[in-house]
Amino acid sequence: MKIDLDSLTPKQIVEELDKYIVGQNKAKKSVAIALRNRTRRQRLSEEMRDEVAPKNIIMIGPTGVGKTEIARRLSRLCGAPFVKVEATKYTEVGYVGRDVESMIRDLVSVSVSMVKTELQEKVREEAEKRSEEALLDLLLPGIGKSPAAPRGGGAQPLRVEPAVPRTEASPSPAQPAASSTREKFREKLRAGELEDKTVEVNVTSNQFPAIEIFSGTSLEELDVNIGNLGNIFGGRKKRKKSTVARARDILLAEEMDKLIDMERVTEQAIKRAEQMGIVFIDELDKIASRQNVSGVDVSREGVQRDILPIVEGSKVHTRYGMIDTSHILFIAAGAFHMSKPSDLIPELQGRFPLRVELQALTSEDFIKILTQPRNALIKQYEELLRTESVELQFDDQAIKRIAEIASDVNSRTENIGARRLHTIMEALLEEVNFTATDIQGQTVTITENYVDERLKDIVEDQDLSRFIL
Repeated sequence: MKIDLDSLTPKQIVEELDKYIVGQNKAKKSVAIALRNRTRRQRLSEEMRDEVAPKNIIMIGPTGVGKTEIARRLSRLCGAPFVKVEATKYTEVGYVGRDVESMIRDLVSVSVSMVKTELQEKVREEAEKRSEEALLDLLLPGIGKSPAAPRGGGAQPLRVEPAVPRTEASPSPAQPAASSTREKFREKLRAGELEDKTVEVNVTSNQFPAIEIFSGTSLEELDVNIGNLGNIFGGRKKRKKSTVARARDILLAEEMDKLIDMERVTEQAIKRAEQMGIVFIDELDKIASRQNVSGVDVSREGVQRDILPIVEGSKVHTRYGMIDTSHILFIAAGAFHMSKPSDLIPELQGRFPLRVELQALTSEDFIKILTQPRNALIKQYEELLRTESVELQFDDQAIKRIAEIASDVNSRTENIGARRLHTIMEALLEEVNFTATDIQGQTVTITENYVDERLKDIVEDQDLSRFIL
């Protein structure tokens, strides 16, 4: 569900996140306030608006506690351009890999797609009318169309009136019949009676020439340098046989593109990305340089130096034009179990003034994760098995036991948070999933004894649990 950001209060943002994420109220509040400040800033005078800088956030916490999930749900919730990137995918300038400016190019692409979709919805009704007429033209070539105007700039031929006078009310005999036929086909088309009929439709071929990319040249650089080469090599029309159902989608897409001004789309998209854009940088701790360590960490620090001007505010060249990153909100996240935020270069630390620590999940949290969210894990398995006509039921004690096992294994081995539940549930329901087609129509009840029976040997054998759970 996507809600207009202007209408979202911080409390409503937290309530929406609570539907999918258990606990971590501090992080939710920080993110909600940061989002709301984006809207508040837009209401300021232009002079004051330029002075208000975004308060970037670092979320610190072990894996599996909800950092990435908060980002993912934000992207679905808010109407602002949003992109999630991994810090480990970037390399210092001069190394092979993605350059940090590509995260801004991705943000602009998302913004363009978002604005284009919004404008398409506004012209959809008109586009549907046009595509229907075009579809009728394919089904009834030449029938029901007004006589075509002569082409070329020459003088029109002299029209000779018939000797016998005709009244104004006496139309050509072919016109009513053609019109009647077209209307009958229109009714059948709207009723869905012609969906499987085959027609020939002009389709734009988007073939792009094979281009060799030399080592050290990124796709983003190639995209910026050669721009719209696709318009030179592609864009040709070719006739293709298609069903009416498929042809309708093709024609509708073409008509919507004709009704949309791409220059306006680009202008609005760049402005929206600059003023309301949000970039979520995950795994920031992986590029933090630990003290007294040399070698590969030189590249890590180089990535930090490259990210710094983007966060501080700079001009980035994209295929849609220049974009200023000064007011883009950056939210970073990392476990920081091998390093700490103070290992980042001081300049980058100063650009992330807000730091929020997420708490490790407890057994009670696991119970809530299994049952409360809209996408709760138990609900997912129940719905999956219901497709095989198998009813799956969990006792309260069984759920409690699953949560205890997850908490226990996390404490004895690597703590991977809520992701441990996925591993345990798969091991627990392996036999049910395997034999689901043989027990259709039955109800399977998962009890505490069933959980202990299926997982007892794995849990007690610590060496085995390291490999399986």
